[in-house]
Amino acid sequence: MADTNLSTQDTTAIKKESNGTITFANEVIATIAGLAAVDIPGVAGMSGGFVDGITELVGRKNLSKGIKVEVGTEEVAVDIAIVVEYGMPVPEIAQNIQMSVMKAVETMTGLKVVEVNVNVQGIKFKEQSTRTAEPKDKDKEKEAKPVKAPRVK
Repeated sequence: MADTNLSTQDTTAIKKESNGTITFANEVIATIAGLAAVDIPGVAGMSGGFVDGITELVGRKNLSKGIKVEVGTEEVAVDIAIVVEYGMPVPEIAQNIQMSVMKAVETMTGLKVVEVNVNVQGIKFKEQSTRTAEPKDKDKEKEAKPVKAPRVK
């Protein structure tokens, strides 16, 4: 069986196998974790982090944003900053993220994930429809309606 010693070299994880070594950049592991996290129902997006205290929603373009990967000698730890949708059960979402990320990283890389820390950075509210607002002046509403042209037979 393969020797599973891991080491950190700059920003990479190296797994020694019997036929050679496999090297993973930390960003690869972060992208795998990001893909697994955004697929969980209730996750509105990834957060940019704590730097400015401003939450930035990120689409699928940069899935490693908001994810920090720490590689030890034989294990990997992942920190994920997310934004959740309002009204969703946060503990359930966090647990689903943890399980999904662990499974994805371990399956795709063979590295042992020892912890997945989920940091909720914000809540996304559903946008309100402008149709619900009633016009203040009923006369203006009548003037704004288009006039129908007479039908030609």
